[in-house]
Amino acid sequence: METTELLEILNEIFRKVLKRDDITLTEDTTARDVDGWDSLTNMVLISEIENKFGVRFTFRDIVKLKNVGDLCHAIMNKSK
Repeated sequence: METTELLEILNEIFRKVLKRDDITLTEDTTARDVDGWDSLTNMVLISEIENKFGVRFTFRDIVKLKNVGDLCHAIMNKSK
């Protein structure tokens, strides 16, 4: 799966969880860039992402994620 495909799917997940249709993620997007993306919604987002892609993230995996690009790479690595 390509990063652009992942970004499209992640956009849908973020829009659903955060209840905002105006979210457009890039690889450089961080939690600071998205209103409503806090520690609580981050856990909901991770859960939705795990369910969608059939992957599981450890606490260590999650802490290492600095931006959406890191998240895309983590999903691709776990999906192999």
